[in-house]
Amino acid sequence: MKGEKYTRFERARIVGARALQIFMGAPVFINTESIDPLEIALEEMRLGVIPITVKRDRRTSR
Repeated sequence: MKGEKYTRFERARIVGARALQIFMGAPVFINTESIDPLEIALEEMRLGVIPITVKRDRRTSR
């Protein structure tokens, strides 16, 4: 979701989930020399190629 604004909590959850996927053998969507799943996930996030979406509840809780 390129251009989407994520909260810091959403970014942490997305990168963590993607790093786990990479660690478990999921394909990597960028060319990189790094072998660290977290570094790869962060770079994928920076480039906007992570195939994960965020569903938000637009209702207010007030």
